[in-house]
Amino acid sequence: MARRSPIALAIMRKLQLKHLLAILIPVVVVAVVFHARTISYFLRPIWDTPPRPFTRIPHYYAQGLPMDQLCRLHGWSLLPSPRRVFDAILFSNELDLLEIRYRELAPYVHKFVILESNVTFTGIAKPLHFVDNFARFEFTSSKISHETLLSPADSRASKDPFQFEAKQRVALNSLLRRSGIATGDVVIMADADEIPSPETIKLLQWCDGVPPVMHLELRHYMYSFEFPVDYSSWRASSHLFNQGTRYRHSRQTDLILTDAGWHCSFCFRTIEEFVFKMTAYSHADRVRRRSFLKPSRIQRIICKGDNLFDMLPEEYSFQEIIKKMGSISKSASAVHLPAYLLENPDKFRFLLPGGCSRSNR
Repeated sequence: MARRSPIALAIMRKLQLKHLLAILIPVVVVAVVFHARTISYFLRPIWDTPPRPFTRIPHYYAQGLPMDQLCRLHGWSLLPSPRRVFDAILFSNELDLLEIRYRELAPYVHKFVILESNVTFTGIAKPLHFVDNFARFEFTSSKISHETLLSPADSRASKDPFQFEAKQRVALNSLLRRSGIATGDVVIMADADEIPSPETIKLLQWCDGVPPVMHLELRHYMYSFEFPVDYSSWRASSHLFNQGTRYRHSRQTDLILTDAGWHCSFCFRTIEEFVFKMTAYSHADRVRRRSFLKPSRIQRIICKGDNLFDMLPEEYSFQEIIKKMGSISKSASAVHLPAYLLENPDKFRFLLPGGCSRSNR
């Protein structure tokens, strides 16, 4: 066989390279188009910087310790009488978690302030779930300050759901003031699934010297208390109310009280509720395909501890991204969970270890 000249070999290599590029370039383009979010999340440590760290306030508690000792352990002193506590939330459809929240906090909260809208953050019309199920909360009805925000459905809201969310938070701010709150009272600002522990509320009630504003570090769970994620939940906050206080659900201070309660994300009883939340909340754009809403897929994911939206972890270092990739590890522990949950295990079996199977309705 005749040997090819160097020029002929060079031409062949160029042709092979062109063929290879002709195949690779469309593949890369398709990958970027369909997996841009995944690529962006994985490369986040390169293009984004983490927020400044919190100053963490140690949280001391042991059953039976008197309040004056608990206050002193934190560097605070005991008040002669407790402050009033107002618990302020926006409500969508988290009926089970709301019942656990109110049962857990009713002995310590002066007023439960709750705003419900007839449309979601994405502008979809929705039932008034709290109004329709008010009998479930009759046990603390005298403490509830409730209002509905009625708006027309608006498909344009899906393009900027955070603006619609902000409108509801402004309305909640007004309702809070009409509920009778006064300077020096404590107000908890949180979502319905961000539940402060009674130990935290009692510190805020009784201790003189607590910071006027601080975030509450909540243990984060996904789908149920069987899947503990980490202690990354920080948006819930406590405030000593004054006339400048405004209802917010964002970073407001560098101070955070550690181990202050529980945040149970997507902790629903039925698949139908999962589908509603996925299409209704501010991050509904994460539903990139209709198949994401398929009941069999949702059921499989919530029993494995996988991600409903096929997303990588939202972290600021490659080490954390890699560490949190894959399924959430199951926990068999049901220690230090809301008391009402453990007092009613049959009613809330779906929130406990081994209860991942959900009904369709």
